[in-house]
Amino acid sequence: MLIKRTFYLDMIRPYYDVDLIKVITGVRRAGKSILLDSIRNELLERGICGERIIYINLEDFDYEFIKTSLDLHRELKGRCTAGGRYYIFIDEIQHIEGFEKVLASLRATLDVSVFVTGSNSTLLSGELATLLTGRAVEFEVLPFSFAEMKSYLEANNRPYNDDLIYDYIKWGGFPLRFDFTRSEDILRYLNTLYESIISKDIAKKSSRFDKKLFKDISFYILANAGKAFSAENVVNSFKAQGRKSLTRQTVYSYLEKMQKAYLLHAVKKYNISGKEALKAHEKYYAVDMGFRIINTNTVNFEDTFFLENIVYNELKFRGYTVYAGKTYKGEVDFVAIKESKKCFIQVCYLLAAASTIEREFGAFKPISDASPKYVMSLDKLDMSRDGIAHLNIVDFLLHRKDIALT
Repeated sequence: MLIKRTFYLDMIRPYYDVDLIKVITGVRRAGKSILLDSIRNELLERGICGERIIYINLEDFDYEFIKTSLDLHRELKGRCTAGGRYYIFIDEIQHIEGFEKVLASLRATLDVSVFVTGSNSTLLSGELATLLTGRAVEFEVLPFSFAEMKSYLEANNRPYNDDLIYDYIKWGGFPLRFDFTRSEDILRYLNTLYESIISKDIAKKSSRFDKKLFKDISFYILANAGKAFSAENVVNSFKAQGRKSLTRQTVYSYLEKMQKAYLLHAVKKYNISGKEALKAHEKYYAVDMGFRIINTNTVNFEDTFFLENIVYNELKFRGYTVYAGKTYKGEVDFVAIKESKKCFIQVCYLLAAASTIEREFGAFKPISDASPKYVMSLDKLDMSRDGIAHLNIVDFLLHRKDIALT
């Protein structure tokens, strides 16, 4: 049984009849097509006639005849023959070169509400940005959050308990991975999905693309997600393996390709004392935990970077702008900002030793800003102290407890 992704529907619903192109982006197999189905069903429930809803999936063989922007334009114009509003859904529209002009033409000549999806961020660059400035709104869809994982398991009469956080840390939240229970089957699915992303969203038809090198570099970057990024470190690591031809330029090129395919999200530094964002990207986080381990099939649950990645994805899912905090003495994992209000967050595995407690809570000492400060861990006992709140990560992910901003 599928679940309604109410968080995204709540965001998109106000735009159903607004004259903006609704662009739904995100990594492949995160659930964009299912979200389109949910929107179509809601329109039908509102009394919109099915003949007014046009759906085209450009990865479906039924639409193989649509190869060019002219084909797409001809198909849509041929189906919008009566007066009144039509609702047009085009899945994976990036496969059609020049689709931007089709969308611009539809808006100019017909009464339409357009929804499109894509698995590559170039969807929102170049001509689309030029032709449709101020006329498109983006919604990025992520794999299941932990709360959505819980809802999915319960909807399918499968057991849930809070210890499944460890399953989530290891295998992530891609919806289809829950069709499998054996580790080897989940791993095979994630590997197949990653290969599909490389082939369809990154390599495409480029004959100069070194697929093996890209996989090796991308696996290295994903495995080290959350750590301070250095292209030089990547180059040196590969040189130590005898691959001396790798350059920083190649690393940055492949890093950009990973971002465009939504495999990674970049996090900039935030100068806390100066209260300003800095230009440099301090860290990168994986879009899903499963991609962090498909090359090794192992996870160190005590590695704080895995939990940092989950907290970052949750904050992004909830619509926060997230930075890596920089103080004059060190750093704070996250500065979460929304509507000009903020809070500071430290993440760790367990507050099991006095030194760990001092390190995590002490990270806030250089900060004079009175905004709320949180230490998040998997400890179930509330260990708040010195005006700094402690939150259990599972409680935060399941909305039992929340953060406040000032």
